[in-house]
Amino acid sequence: MINKEELTPRQIVEQLDRYIIGQAKAKRSVAIAMRNRWRRQQIKGPLKEEIYPKNILMIGPTGVGKTEIARRLAKLTNSPFLKVEATKFTEVGYVGRDVESMIRDLVHIAVQMVREEEEKKVLEKARSLAEERLIELLIPTSSRKIEYDPLTKEKFLKMLKDGALDERYVEIEIEPTQKVPTIEILTASGLEEMEMQLRDLLSSFLPVRSKKRRVKVKEALEILTKEEANKLIDMDKVIKEAINKTETSGIIFIDEIDKIASRGESYGPDVSREGVQRDLLPIVEGTTVNTRYGMVRTDYILFIGSGAFHISKPSDLIPELQGRFPIRVELEPLTKEDFIRILTEPENAIIKQYQALLTTEGIELEFTSDAIEEIARLAYEINQKMENIGARRLYTVVEKVLEEISFEASEIGPQKIIITPEYVKKQLSDIISNEELIKFIL
Repeated sequence: MINKEELTPRQIVEQLDRYIIGQAKAKRSVAIAMRNRWRRQQIKGPLKEEIYPKNILMIGPTGVGKTEIARRLAKLTNSPFLKVEATKFTEVGYVGRDVESMIRDLVHIAVQMVREEEEKKVLEKARSLAEERLIELLIPTSSRKIEYDPLTKEKFLKMLKDGALDERYVEIEIEPTQKVPTIEILTASGLEEMEMQLRDLLSSFLPVRSKKRRVKVKEALEILTKEEANKLIDMDKVIKEAINKTETSGIIFIDEIDKIASRGESYGPDVSREGVQRDLLPIVEGTTVNTRYGMVRTDYILFIGSGAFHISKPSDLIPELQGRFPIRVELEPLTKEDFIRILTEPENAIIKQYQALLTTEGIELEFTSDAIEEIARLAYEINQKMENIGARRLYTVVEKVLEEISFEASEIGPQKIIITPEYVKKQLSDIISNEELIKFIL
């Protein structure tokens, strides 16, 4: 078992290779960045505070693996991860999301992560307490009037554990998960924090009313286990750990960063684009953001910027922001050979996904190597003729090839179906012969 905290750069790349084809340079860069975080944690003394993460700017067309690399990296290292689109933010003073909201969202994700980890630790005790509560409800009322003997309790407990009572109904009191009615305040950018504070304020005034529900014993046990786990978890400890996790190992992936690059005009939308960059700058440089869980420093959060940079260039970003993304990685466009590998090699390969889906209907799906090559060739050629959307094109092509089988699977199974190049061409012949149709369907 690999210790996620101590993965070497080579091990990180090997793990990423299981899901992402090619892009060796990008994988190496993110692997080094993650290892440097671990190295920083090992340093003692004041120098540790002076070592900041080297943010990464990924440059490359859509569908080549930029987002997937960052997402898999976060999962691999158990880091709080947030993907945001730069175009969703607006300059302070305009209606829209302010850039600080990304830090608030990241902390919330970290709290959920830590909470789930704590829940696993107390789950056994919580289940035991839930079983006790359920036994109290299951033992007949007449038995409760007198002190029932331990044998009765043991008998019910054994039946409960063995699943003999699963289908019986029981009435339980459920604590509401939503304590405050959902409210939304139409605020200008920068006032999102006010909305959260108002919700928290209302939650302390509004009464919490539990409600009774009649459910099966099996479901009741799950509900009560969840309730007992909530009582056992120390939320102050969870929040403290989550803030620390955010500050030391959080990753924010800023997609479409090229869309906020200014191209030199001093009027029109470029003014707003530059405003977003200037608002983004202190977050990336390092500042303190007020969240509902407390103050959070952004100095050591790793930021990964991403963009195609077809129209603009990285040099079109304001100089200060350019300087905060010192590592530049250019991702290569995908070739036909890459497409063949993407279809078959990764653990979550597209073909493996469709085979698993159709197995549920009793259909054993098999692709010949020539059929896989034909799908890859068609997807690659369509990308060359139309907009190059990278590996995403494969999903469109494979979905179209298997459309008929997917529709009829529940009626024709169980059987084995072999996909050949001829079958691929037959399913796509009408579309491929019509260039106008390709634009709309593939």
